[in-house]
Amino acid sequence: MGFFDKLKKITTNLFSGFSEADEAFFEELEETLILADLGMDTALEAVEQLRARVRREKLHDQEEVKAALRDVLVEMMDVGDTAMDLSTQPSVVLFIGVNGVGKTTSIGKIGSRLKKEGKRVLFCAGDTFRAAAADQLEIWAQRAECELVRQHEGADPGAVLFDALQAAKARHVDVVLCDTAGRLHNKANLMAELAKLSKIIDRECPGCARETLLVLDATTGQNGLIQARTFKETAGLTGIILTKLDGTAKGGIVIAIARELGVPVKFAGVGEGLEDLKPFDARDYVEAII
Repeated sequence: MGFFDKLKKITTNLFSGFSEADEAFFEELEETLILADLGMDTALEAVEQLRARVRREKLHDQEEVKAALRDVLVEMMDVGDTAMDLSTQPSVVLFIGVNGVGKTTSIGKIGSRLKKEGKRVLFCAGDTFRAAAADQLEIWAQRAECELVRQHEGADPGAVLFDALQAAKARHVDVVLCDTAGRLHNKANLMAELAKLSKIIDRECPGCARETLLVLDATTGQNGLIQARTFKETAGLTGIILTKLDGTAKGGIVIAIARELGVPVKFAGVGEGLEDLKPFDARDYVEAII
């Protein structure tokens, strides 16, 4: 049984025994939302907003209270456009995050989606530290039928990005999707390198549409908020890709990230296939956990 199934069972039990929205109900709901990885502050605020709405709108029926809770959580996640800005030629998307979260596979899936939309897409193998990272991205490029710029293992990531941007301008590429080395948010030298990549984009493609997407494993829990906070300070996040929602993932931390940092979730990964990275829909997501 996946986490969302377990959580659904808990919330179903919570509402099946529902008699009224009293203090005992709200306390139990707080615990349920904390279990969903919303974090203490976000869970408390969500319950407080629900409590106020129940009082204001005089809600008594179980379905009314459940619908109000959905609305509260959806509104918390409504912090910006969930679509990518790809309005210039080229547009550049940086994929950042720690190792193992699914950056390379996310690039492959988004590249495939954009290719099917008729865009010319180029992958940039900017992760030059991890053994075989460029090889892995090359496999995805072939699967997605996208172009690739890469160098040897250990090359300067800035040099690879420079080459990719030059190629993109020469070939009239629509979108450059750039992989980056997996980095812990507390490693100053790797974080500084992200800032360097941003400067290269500013210099070589001034005024281009840019996205910086943090790829976050849905099982990360509260550490995800710490990661997002630090990456936002360094790289200026424009969105989150939430991966691994097909297993025992919780993923509720993205509600806390949206609430505290104002960063929208743009994609959700629900499997390993090319089609298994979906544009994020907050209402569908909330339905899955309520």
